Amino acid sequence: MKTWRYMASLQMSPQNLSFSDSLHIVILASILSLIIYWLIRDRHRVRNLSGKYVFITGCDTRLGNALAKWLDKRGFCVIAACATEQEDQELRSCSSLSLKTVNLNLADSSSISRAVVFVTEETAGKGLFGLVNAAEGTASAVPTDWLRIDDFHSALNVNLLGLIEITLKLLPLLKKAEGRVVNLINAKGFMAFVGGGYNLSKWGMESFSDMLRRDIQHFGVKVSIIGHSTFNAKVNSCIMERDLLRLWNRLPNETRDSYGEKYFSEYRKAQRSSVKRLCNSDICKVIKCMEHALLAKYPRTRYGAGWDAKFFWLFLSYAPSCLSDMLFYMMFPVPAASGSSVPGVLINI
Repeated sequence: MKTWRYMASLQMSPQNLSFSDSLHIVILASILSLIIYWLIRDRHRVRNLSGKYVFITGCDTRLGNALAKWLDKRGFCVIAACATEQEDQELRSCSSLSLKTVNLNLADSSSISRAVVFVTEETAGKGLFGLVNAAEGTASAVPTDWLRIDDFHSALNVNLLGLIEITLKLLPLLKKAEGRVVNLINAKGFMAFVGGGYNLSKWGMESFSDMLRRDIQHFGVKVSIIGHSTFNAKVNSCIMERDLLRLWNRLPNETRDSYGEKYFSEYRKAQRSSVKRLCNSDICKVIKCMEHALLAKYPRTRYGAGWDAKFFWLFLSYAPSCLSDMLFYMMFPVPAASGSSVPGVLINI
């Protein structure tokens, strides 16, 4: 028995390890060390939250509203931007006196300028610790040839151009406080499934966030992207169906006949089913990601909140085009005048 133990120890001694074995051990040890280092680094939090200012756009949305209330309870000096005065008053009524509100229309440059002046006066030379872009304009989810150029402008002006404008104008305040920018992007923006400017704006937000992160990291400003699930299934479904009906009735007779009434009916059902299946009622996952992006000393570049954000849409964005096309054909009907001999197969995803 002693002889066997001696031989085993001899075989495992460093002198008897080959170069490849040693290399494997070094690589595994390095990977393990990096994981441990990342986990420890990821847990570090910013201290002394009192007196730090955070500006949140889109506080009339469910996500923006919930984040404003949560940060207000944590002791931040919250400046919440809402679309109407009624929403301003509603938010102030259930928050502390330190929470301030401002009216903001991201499609209007003068409204953006007024909001920036308000934020500058409120921060009183302290700078802006956080900018959360949670505003999201509505966009049409219909076939591309149902749309006009104005339909693209309405989505891009709010979701992309307005976001870029207010971010650029607030950069001096962010640099002063060495703050961070958090951009919320619906996970559906990872994959262009339907026409309209929505996906264009989300892809543009991705690109802008990446460029901004690299350019201003030298000034201590951090930029994070949160890809999240779709929320408020009932509200989204109602808005989308209303918009679908409006655009269908607006179509020229020739275009409407090429699709057919049956197509419209089946497309409506498929859209309703997809919204119901892919909407998430639990916004806690997004709040946790926003919490980490704002409070972590070393926030992550990207976050995924919700199962479809982490798996479904992200997977399709990297999958071969034939796979995503096949799924699209299975989800939506075929136009009457398409000339296709194979009808669409509707499935509930």
